[in-house]
Amino acid sequence: MSNFNHPVSISLGQVLMESGLLTAEHLRDALLAQSADSQRKMLGEILVERGFVTQDQLLRALARAKGLEFIENPAEVADPGVRALVPEAIRNENMVLPMSLTEGELVVCTANPDDFVVTEHLARLTGFRIRVTVSTPAALEVAFAIPTPEVEAAADRSGEQSQEIVAEILDNLDDVVGSVSEPQMAEMSGSADEASSGPVVRLVNHIIACAVAEGASDIHIEPDDGQLRVRLRVDGVLHVRIKPPHRMHSAIASRVKIMARLDISERRVPQDGEISVRVNGRPIDLRVSTLPGKFGEKVVMRVIDVGGVRIGLDKLGFRPSTEATFRKVIDEPHGVVLVTGPTGSGKSTTLYSVLSGFDTESLNVSTVEDPVESNLPGVHQTQMNVKAGLTFSGALRSLLRQDPDIIMVGEIRDGETAQTAVQAALTGHLVLSTLHTNDAPSAVTRLTNLGVEPFLVAASLRGVLAQRLVRKTCSHCRTSYIPDAHELASMGKYCDGVQELTKGIGCRKCHERGYSGRIGLYELLVPNNQILDAISAKLDLNAIRDLLSKQGFETLWDDGILKVLAGLTTLEEVHGACRR
Repeated sequence: MSNFNHPVSISLGQVLMESGLLTAEHLRDALLAQSADSQRKMLGEILVERGFVTQDQLLRALARAKGLEFIENPAEVADPGVRALVPEAIRNENMVLPMSLTEGELVVCTANPDDFVVTEHLARLTGFRIRVTVSTPAALEVAFAIPTPEVEAAADRSGEQSQEIVAEILDNLDDVVGSVSEPQMAEMSGSADEASSGPVVRLVNHIIACAVAEGASDIHIEPDDGQLRVRLRVDGVLHVRIKPPHRMHSAIASRVKIMARLDISERRVPQDGEISVRVNGRPIDLRVSTLPGKFGEKVVMRVIDVGGVRIGLDKLGFRPSTEATFRKVIDEPHGVVLVTGPTGSGKSTTLYSVLSGFDTESLNVSTVEDPVESNLPGVHQTQMNVKAGLTFSGALRSLLRQDPDIIMVGEIRDGETAQTAVQAALTGHLVLSTLHTNDAPSAVTRLTNLGVEPFLVAASLRGVLAQRLVRKTCSHCRTSYIPDAHELASMGKYCDGVQELTKGIGCRKCHERGYSGRIGLYELLVPNNQILDAISAKLDLNAIRDLLSKQGFETLWDDGILKVLAGLTTLEEVHGACRR
């Protein structure tokens, strides 16, 4: 008797045709292509390659054809405690997620239910009967990103481990740098031998691993008068992780420089570099910046999860009405769509989410970025290189000769880029980009200030999304409280009938912060005829804002207060983000 289930199967083509997703003609074409293919590709693979069905439609049909359960969101129903039954390397390599274990039956979720070899291997490896369920790769990646209990426990211990590693370095410091006095040590600081010693390497690796485990966006290594601190920026806020002795600073800074291929002997001028590492199998890029200071060089590393999970638009925190409208905007065949906000407001994440939703099999999607922050399968990504003469405007002009459908320009910084982007939109391309403006209406005047004629802005602009990031209230320690009069007054028109709000009181899950993760605040400007006429007529920003207000335009502040009322964030976060 087999140790995994064989559900009754019916024809995949039959299921797709019964569902109205596939015509008989398309099925015949795919079957002929399969019979002529020397590599003997699976029928489903050919159907997706030819654009007859999407991968999501294929997997749903495949599950039905094989009598398997299709799971919409495995992250919500998977038991994290059973994940360790299958080694991490096997889980990641085969995209197999253990879901539950009941009466000797291990339920797993996969995007490749045809791979019986893996299923048999899991049965031999675990000793359990295997029941296969199906989901999409994107949904499985979201589930894989959720820490296991073991990882969470490791994160809880990371502070203690850091101090243990620091203590080990201190114990071995004499072996590393020799028996010298403090002044001599300062003079010889930054030697390659010191920076490459075992304990120093371990500490730097540990700092990076902690940053990745905690979801930090930046690592700060900061010398001060007689002290050194390492801080991580988590959910937009810096937190001190460890405080090594100041005399260790040079070894740590030099180790980072060695990894980034910087000049460790040069401490008088700023340097920039890049480190590529793998943390628990995940490719991570670190953008390194050093800056001289009175007490030594400050080192900051931006953490970029190159192989990170692409977050869908539905996971960014849009309210349903805003998301539906924004999807209509990005479905336009041509025009300019802008995302605005300050540095660190999540603009790149939003654009990457938009790009990852396009059908790159049938569309030519290209980007020009500075820098390329994450890999997008099926998208041609170009790194801007000013030193070599490759600017946003120059790269954009070259892209227009590459038969593009959709172009993403990392940022519109100058008039030449702005005018080229608008011309590209007017000649049949969808152009996505970012601007540094405080709100959506300001993007209009920003484009005109860059030299784009108002009538061209009106003709090309399809939508502007302004955004901010705020911390999410921790769902594990969220509690209700009665707001005081000052808080109610700060809510303006939304205060009527409000009797209680929510906040996090701090727990182990959120490291006693009361917040866990971040969510976006959004305002979406989709110009109607009245607004387009105002733009063409060169009305000033205040006049455009007045028109929008009369039309019931929802601002960042409106979106924020509605999310406070929904228990997603706090008044403090919204007021801090919107500065109202």
